Amino acid sequence: MANLDLMNDGELRRWILEQTESGQHPDQTLSELAARGLTPEAASEAMTRVLEERLLELRNQKRAGENSVPDDHADALRPLHRPEPLSTGSGNLLRVIDRDVRVVFRLERPRMVLFEGFLSNAECEELITSSRRQMSSSQVIDIDTGGEKPSDERTSSGTALAREGTPTIARIERRIAALLNWPLQNGEAIQVLRYDIGQEYKPHYDFVDPALPGSSPFLQRGGQRVASFLMYLNTPNAGGSTSFPDLGLDVPAVKGNALFFAYDCAHPSSRTLHAGMPVSAGEKWIATKWLRENAHA
Repeated sequence: MANLDLMNDGELRRWILEQTESGQHPDQTLSELAARGLTPEAASEAMTRVLEERLLELRNQKRAGENSVPDDHADALRPLHRPEPLSTGSGNLLRVIDRDVRVVFRLERPRMVLFEGFLSNAECEELITSSRRQMSSSQVIDIDTGGEKPSDERTSSGTALAREGTPTIARIERRIAALLNWPLQNGEAIQVLRYDIGQEYKPHYDFVDPALPGSSPFLQRGGQRVASFLMYLNTPNAGGSTSFPDLGLDVPAVKGNALFFAYDCAHPSSRTLHAGMPVSAGEKWIATKWLRENAHA
């Protein structure tokens, strides 16, 4: 039998693996191959090929194991259709309806853009003033019921602003929709948050794991969240940055700036784990707009 035929023979491959996995010394395996009629060069080539193929199989199995999720979590890896911010072309300045907005930086994965000057000073002040008397303790999504509940992970206070509730809110929402090329009705109500000294939002994801018991009521109201748009309404005296632990990135809270980031799937592999870092001095005000796959009710 030709050497090439021997190297492609499944029985020969299994025999080489059996000898190797039983702990037999490679020299002994080579000697036995030679006894079967292979030249030393052909025996060495056959054994090298079989073992390299097996090593590749084991590496692929390890990677698959690291990236796998249980069957009931498979929907978390479904690719999400996400907003795509307007391009600045070769520059970094955008005209978005009524404002010039400057791109500070971009990342591709996760898709992230920091915009300078998205809000005017007057808009920031109006959102703070209109929200200050309506604040209550912030809550998180209850993974068991789909409702909301208080949590030590999130210690801010906040309020939701009715979509298009005032001319200013409507103008900002239209600007967001134009900048991100995403339907206005696919956005949740703007949520204004206030962080006092020491308050924070510990590392978390903004999407909802579709395998969790409480995900169904949440997802029925417009599908999965696909992106976050954070608008900084003031500049804290110290602290209060938005941190991305998986990226080693901290984005300072600067009045008027806005941070956009999207998730390619509802899974940690999206690399969108983030936190609102504790405020060290002063206070922090932020307005958050979450975008959904479909119209949000």
